[in-house]
Amino acid sequence: MVMATMSRHINLRSYTLKIAVAGIGYVGLANAIMLDQSYQVTLLDLNDAKVDLINKHISPIKDSMIDEFLPNVSKSFKATHNLEEAYSDKDLVIIATPTNYDVETNSFDTSSIEITIKNILLYNKKTTILIKSTIPVGYVNHVRDIFKYDDIYFSPEFLREGTALYDCLNPSRIVIGGKNKKAKKIGKIFKKLSLNRTVPVIHTNASEAESIKLFANTYLAMRVAFFNELDTYACKKSLDTKDIIDGVCTDSRIGHFYNNPSFGYGGYCLPKDTKQLLSSYNEIPNNLMKAIVDSNHTRKEYIASKIKESKSKIVGIYRLVMKSNSDNFRESAILDVIELLKQHGQEMVIYEPLLKVNHIDNIPIVKSFKEFVNTSNLILANRVDATLKPYSEKIFSRSISNEN
Repeated sequence: MVMATMSRHINLRSYTLKIAVAGIGYVGLANAIMLDQSYQVTLLDLNDAKVDLINKHISPIKDSMIDEFLPNVSKSFKATHNLEEAYSDKDLVIIATPTNYDVETNSFDTSSIEITIKNILLYNKKTTILIKSTIPVGYVNHVRDIFKYDDIYFSPEFLREGTALYDCLNPSRIVIGGKNKKAKKIGKIFKKLSLNRTVPVIHTNASEAESIKLFANTYLAMRVAFFNELDTYACKKSLDTKDIIDGVCTDSRIGHFYNNPSFGYGGYCLPKDTKQLLSSYNEIPNNLMKAIVDSNHTRKEYIASKIKESKSKIVGIYRLVMKSNSDNFRESAILDVIELLKQHGQEMVIYEPLLKVNHIDNIPIVKSFKEFVNTSNLILANRVDATLKPYSEKIFSRSISNEN
């Protein structure tokens, strides 16, 4: 159904607009495939392996819809590591490079964006630059001043890992940090390609757009933390977590979403965005923002303490990925739980099919699932899938549904 709906965009193809996308990650690749439906798109990445895969129409990331659409992109769709080829004749350059949180500076490491802007302007001083990487509040104005270049804008992404292309095509809102004619044109480009024909396009100043991204993700983290603390309460009081959550979430103002307990929030965005927003509150009165960040660590400590109480000789860690249908370990809550268990001297084994190594931090990686189950006295699983269900008597998980 989605493929059929998207086919109407193919007829809109126009080579009057050439677009480059810097960064072949979830954001960059999903946006590039969407934009390819109407425009000429070139992807840039310095990772030769990613470039080669894209040019063979193979996705380097796990996303079922990207896997479906990538083999059917236009003939003009290509990836390169050549800066001049990527930037020299483009009307719009989208930056989707990673911005990890730096604990030493209490801010995002935005160096990849600055390097990218410098390279873009080296080959093209007439293009429009659109940042889609997550950035601190005030960053666009900062780089406009540094590079003496005004045509830099920001548009936050609200993509979920594993469904990035679907979310690109079905946005809840399109936010553009700019109100002039060029910013309005960017908004029209993204609305044109949206399958949600009534999607609102919100134009703000740059700093407001940056704030929207950080506050939205911090709210989601707060919701995860809330239901995790609800679950901790239920555990300590010997209550049924699911019954409480079902009763609470029937209220339409609360809703049945983002309410499945876990070992903590993780992934590409929530941990770093909450910390960035908290650091922005320096000298601004707050309680809630700090509590959201602190709550995530408290939850992991509680999970580790529950495992310690079990006095299990060997604890099996089932998957390191952040959630089901993911290939991402970054900031996965289970990693911090493992570290806490190591401090208690807990013996562990790990089952993670995505890993090719034999050990992580001296913890054995068991390649055979059967051997993993037989070795483990207790299996720690952030999310329980069909593979694990036959071994329910061994499983420790706080998940109460199939939702991530």
